[in-house]
Amino acid sequence: MGVEVRGANYEVRGANYEVRSAKYEFMKVPKVKICCISSLEEARLAVDLGAAALGLVGHMPSGPGVISDALIAEIAQNTPTNIATFLLTSETHAADIIAHQKKVSTNTVQIVDTLQSGAYTDIRQSLPGVKIVQVIHVIGEESLEEAQMIAPQVDFILLDSGNPNLAVKELGGTGRTHNWAISRRIVESVPVPVFLAGGLRPDNVREAIESVQPYGLDLCSGVRTHGRLDPYKLEKFFEAVG
Repeated sequence: MGVEVRGANYEVRGANYEVRSAKYEFMKVPKVKICCISSLEEARLAVDLGAAALGLVGHMPSGPGVISDALIAEIAQNTPTNIATFLLTSETHAADIIAHQKKVSTNTVQIVDTLQSGAYTDIRQSLPGVKIVQVIHVIGEESLEEAQMIAPQVDFILLDSGNPNLAVKELGGTGRTHNWAISRRIVESVPVPVFLAGGLRPDNVREAIESVQPYGLDLCSGVRTHGRLDPYKLEKFFEAVG
């Protein structure tokens, strides 16, 4: 069942959310996105236990969870339409991001690096109905300004703990938390819903929610054992979320 929040000047419609407002009210229970989905079985497990969104990881310079575009397309095709399917793409040119999404047909595209050429409007015009999520890697105070600049051009911001400035870029899946005080300031200052990622686990997610007040939560390693999605950890996570 979707969520509707009413306000003014902003409208986003999606597979599992409807948000209308320039400054939306925080949900009592954040949406949960399970990332690094590696099979149809993991996708079904995540959805059965309460996930509102699935993260499907395309080619990356580092990090866990990478699967083939063919498998991403298969999972997206077999996921209920009320569940958001996120393509995580490391492409940095609008034309390449568009081409990547068209290969897999997810209903959401998550851009994990900085857009180097083209514009978000190019992506939106070429992919009507597909939601755009831009990842901001919370490195320091400069991340606040970056989020404020980009947010009006996208549907969602996702705050993570990578570092795209390293020789081998970290674009997600680090298992590390970041400065939640900066994340809270971002949530309070941007006009779109914000997902929080980075090192979330059953034992710290309650603190994360209270500290940041995000629209949604995104996690990968925190609910896995030996790389596999762990039903027990996933159940504990949802219990902690509330």
